[in-house]
Amino acid sequence: MRVAVLSSGGKDSTAAWWWAKCRGWDVSHLVTMIVEGDDSMMFQIPGTQIVEYQARLADIEWLSIRTEGISESEVLDLEEALSKLDIDALVCGALRSDYQKSRLERMCQRLGIISYTPLWHQSALGHITGLVENGFGVMITSVACDGLGEEWLGLILDEESLSDLVTKSIKYRFNVDGEGGEYETLVVHGPHLDGQIKVNGKAKWHGSRGEYIVEDISII
Repeated sequence: MRVAVLSSGGKDSTAAWWWAKCRGWDVSHLVTMIVEGDDSMMFQIPGTQIVEYQARLADIEWLSIRTEGISESEVLDLEEALSKLDIDALVCGALRSDYQKSRLERMCQRLGIISYTPLWHQSALGHITGLVENGFGVMITSVACDGLGEEWLGLILDEESLSDLVTKSIKYRFNVDGEGGEYETLVVHGPHLDGQIKVNGKAKWHGSRGEYIVEDISII
């Protein structure tokens, strides 16, 4: 099976990528949507440039696709680019977004390839815990919920901070895997990469939410 992985560089697409590798499939491309507008219903916007470095460390071709993030056309932008690839399937990290999953499935049907969403309705706790336990470096790059403050921005989850995240998710009643937009992530190392990525930046706080502004990315 020759597949492309739709990747934002975050934990969900990384977990889907790892799933495909564990099945012994040939992951030929990491595909990233570069949203040039202010918003997107389908794709993550900040920090996606990290996928280029992940691809280098995995010796996989990186395909970046520019889109304005307009709901009527962003999937068509992806479809046009994928139509030029020799692949059997597209793998993505959708967890519970019917909007994203259904549109990708219809697109893949038009292209004559299979759509795989291996994380679909996976346990939230099992998902984030499994990543940390298996050595993935999950960096928090934005927070937008009660219980998560500025100190979380730029933090790479380990056993201690994961335990704190779980405790706070129970106390403040947010999704521990961030699926409700409570936080976003980038993955800087893991068993799928031959090396590590260093991300430098600064936290920008807006009173009740914030993001980690990526200023420099390098391979170490």
